[in-house]
Amino acid sequence: MSDTNTLPSTATKLVAEALGTFLLVLGGVGTALFAASFPAGSEGNPLGVGFVGVALAFGLTVLVGAYAWGPVSGGHFNPAVTLGLAASGRFAWKDSVGYIIAQLIGGALATTVIVLIGVFGPDGWLATAQDGGFASNGFGELSPGGFGFWAVVVAEILLTAIFVLIILGVTHPSRGTAALAPLAIGLTLTLIHLISIPIDNTSVNPARSIAAAIYGGEGPLSQVWVFIVFPIIGGILGGVLHRALFEAKGSVPPARAEARVPDAR
Repeated sequence: MSDTNTLPSTATKLVAEALGTFLLVLGGVGTALFAASFPAGSEGNPLGVGFVGVALAFGLTVLVGAYAWGPVSGGHFNPAVTLGLAASGRFAWKDSVGYIIAQLIGGALATTVIVLIGVFGPDGWLATAQDGGFASNGFGELSPGGFGFWAVVVAEILLTAIFVLIILGVTHPSRGTAALAPLAIGLTLTLIHLISIPIDNTSVNPARSIAAAIYGGEGPLSQVWVFIVFPIIGGILGGVLHRALFEAKGSVPPARAEARVPDAR
């Protein structure tokens, strides 16, 4: 919100969504590539942050992004969240396409910046990162824990639905937690990563998955459709369930009650 309390323009909202997704992907994928194991390839991970650090990185980036830009755009930073909020009646379907395009651009810019840093990094760093999939999502041979296709389908649908349900709950205009909403959302995303990094490197966000797969090579690109389709199914499922279970019939007109992280000032 601006100090004059005027509503942000559509362009401003799209910039906020692109910036928030950029931060999310830069922080999460960047931590996975630069800091999860350090020095790179070292035995015993003496200085790297590991799975817990990567999970925290994703949670912290969405937390600070939601505080910074949530009052502007609603702080979606994720196509599955945007479509889930639309399915719940808290966001207008007609605005979804612009949000999703902005999110995809922000995510792709973030991994491009990571590549640019890698170009000027130690010899072989970038090639090794790309050979390793560039922190992309995957199943089967590309799953960190060797989990198969159907395990990934169940995890992505379930965890994305839970994520959207939490977002809708904590941002509810009368029952929400107001200034603590971004904290709850960030901690939820951290928990989701702690559960599912071993399963498929955790998507629950098609923009994050596409951004990494762009530089991950043939394998991740061939599987990225899974991390587009099933998080979106999960997001929409979460939105429909929230509307059916927790909203009085007719209380949330689709184009008038937008899910937005409350202004914490």
